[in-house]
Amino acid sequence: MKLENLSADTLARLVSVSADIALVLSQDGVVEDVSVRKTELLALGCQTWIGQQWAQTTTSESRAKVEAMLKPATATDEQRWRQVNHPSPQGTDVPVQYAVISLGADGRLLALGRDMESMALLQRRLIETQQSIERDYLRLRHVEAKFRTLFETSNEAVLVVDGSSYRVLDANANAQLFTKDSSKKLVGRDIYECFEPGAREDLQALLRMAHATGRIEMGRARFAGASLDCSVSAAVFRQESGPQFLVRLLAPDALPAKRTGATQQDLFAQALEQSPDGFVLTDRAGRIQSANAEFLSMLGATALSQLFGQPLENWLLRGGVDWGVLLTNLRSQATVKDFATELRQMAGSPMAVEISALSLVAEETCYAFYVRDVVRRRVQETPAATGMAGSIAELSHLVGRMPMKDIVGETIEMIEKMCIQSALELTGNNRASAAEMLGLSRQSLYVKLRRFGMVSETDAASLN
Repeated sequence: MKLENLSADTLARLVSVSADIALVLSQDGVVEDVSVRKTELLALGCQTWIGQQWAQTTTSESRAKVEAMLKPATATDEQRWRQVNHPSPQGTDVPVQYAVISLGADGRLLALGRDMESMALLQRRLIETQQSIERDYLRLRHVEAKFRTLFETSNEAVLVVDGSSYRVLDANANAQLFTKDSSKKLVGRDIYECFEPGAREDLQALLRMAHATGRIEMGRARFAGASLDCSVSAAVFRQESGPQFLVRLLAPDALPAKRTGATQQDLFAQALEQSPDGFVLTDRAGRIQSANAEFLSMLGATALSQLFGQPLENWLLRGGVDWGVLLTNLRSQATVKDFATELRQMAGSPMAVEISALSLVAEETCYAFYVRDVVRRRVQETPAATGMAGSIAELSHLVGRMPMKDIVGETIEMIEKMCIQSALELTGNNRASAAEMLGLSRQSLYVKLRRFGMVSETDAASLN
């Protein structure tokens, strides 16, 4: 390209357009002038470079590159761009790509620079993305190795079936044992061909139901060549290629035999499941792991899956307050008895309960909670005794369910009623003598009798 001799102004405009930063250097590499087009580079304080060696404005690893660019170039040398890093006041290095050209016989040089920060940012993102992909790939390999180990060591026969073509995609060793002829591989075969013709319609209905509901469906079918039916369960899951079925088979001889007598452990488990009081088991963090039918009924739940994994404190009316008290006592004493609180049912209404709890130490600490419906118990109980001991017992059950102000009010009324009853008994139901004994006027006594419902309708009419 041939150009006429350019004026200084034209050259300056050309440099400002073609480079983000331009440096005029002496023959010794001292910065004589600076021109910055990109505002992001102003943070480097480029104007302070004037009078300094160019190499001193760069990081230590870039100074060798600067010195190489300052050496006189021969006619055969190809113009090269070199990346140089400048330290910034923020503590980070700013990459700039430079090319150095001679300005004339006086030996002065012109260094044209391009800001490489955006490119460096893309490179960092690329490296981070690549590292993330490698971590995900390694995690998937670990998951696949665990799945394959569980898949092959399972005591049950397991098949993975494609949800569209109904062909067997994978089968473990126990599944292959179902086939009498080991040469007939299960992988690649139609799942319906693996069962007797009479059982294929039931199997088809089972798979359709599992696909429609998304739940685990159970059924019975006869495998090809077998003499007895086997238990079949089907669960659906989704992959990139679409839905797939996890089909589990349990051979007839592996089905639990009906026993005439139950073991002590079976009876204990049955008693816990059918207990009239609620039972719930949580892990150390308070997440529900198991619960019996009575506890599900208390909350209005229909299945354990609705509660599994949820914190128990979500179902306590006072939430974290009650859970904190329970947890503190369990950690310090290992047991809690008759803790009065209220459950929050699924419908939103509260239920007064008493909770006893126990800390269980196995491989991991867990907590067992026994929940009693005190509302139902109150309905079934006979009227409370009139003695002081019975009254105090009643008051202790109110703590945690009513504010202290209301409990104190009820206590005063209870004591007044007990004093009036005692005075009437001592005076043979003589109200005038009872009022004198209590230090009350007869009118005040009659008012309290009516308030406590201790007079009949006839007596109340006569008092008026």
